[in-house]
Amino acid sequence: MTSERTDPVPPPPGGVLWSLVGDIRMLLTLPAALTMQVAHPAVGAGVDDHSVFRTDPWGRGERSLVSLQMWVYGGDQAAEEGRRLRRLHKTIQGTDAHGRNYHALSPAYYAWVHATGYPVFRHAQRYLGRPFTEAQERQLYAEWLQVGRILGIHDRDMPQTIEEFWPYYRKVLDEELEKNAVVRELIAPEGPIPVPDRGPRWLLTLLRLTWPWVCPRFVRLRRFVTVGLMPPDARRAIGLEWTDEQERRLRRFGRVVRVVVPVLPERLRYLPLARRARRAARG
Repeated sequence: MTSERTDPVPPPPGGVLWSLVGDIRMLLTLPAALTMQVAHPAVGAGVDDHSVFRTDPWGRGERSLVSLQMWVYGGDQAAEEGRRLRRLHKTIQGTDAHGRNYHALSPAYYAWVHATGYPVFRHAQRYLGRPFTEAQERQLYAEWLQVGRILGIHDRDMPQTIEEFWPYYRKVLDEELEKNAVVRELIAPEGPIPVPDRGPRWLLTLLRLTWPWVCPRFVRLRRFVTVGLMPPDARRAIGLEWTDEQERRLRRFGRVVRVVVPVLPERLRYLPLARRARRAARG
């Protein structure tokens, strides 16, 4: 007798993640989450040894972004995307900077990569949108657990409530995170960043002509939002500096974003996969 596999379901239309993950403001939060992830020695070593973030940063970023959108807006395909990621990470293993063996699918490491999303979304929302109520924070966490299941993480490897999450989170901050070589490279890349190679033709042409001027300013902006939108306790654990003046600049930046983005038409405010899913849900 065989039993049919039941796939985990993605977060529901109309939920917190449904509005959050497809919004263009989410793009500003991704560098903070990625930096927290690679600050874990095992995750950093995996990215250092196996990722193409140096040779193909724009392609790697696009693939990661599409994957993230699939977890929330992918419907019946969301669970398959989770399985695809696990197959992709199955061979990623090696030794970290402390001489410890790692495997990308080790529950503690894979779960940490997932876990960073919740505190980053929660913290960034205070600058880029309207701060979550307590009920919305709890809904966000419950929906993020659904995303964890899409990724194939067992409930036993994820704190099941907010009350369980914070002690787990602080333990990782206190005992694991560090400013390793990958963190330093993400914060202040040593080599030149290649010109973007995807997007509208007119934009690519413009960027090719202006990249020597645009690139250093892009790097400064990326560092600013990476450190600023990272929760302060994670920032301190990794050893990243943040001044009062930078905090004031981030608050001013956030006020502009909060005014401008909500009045944009949906075709500009939401990423393509999110737009299609939102249209389908309304239909």
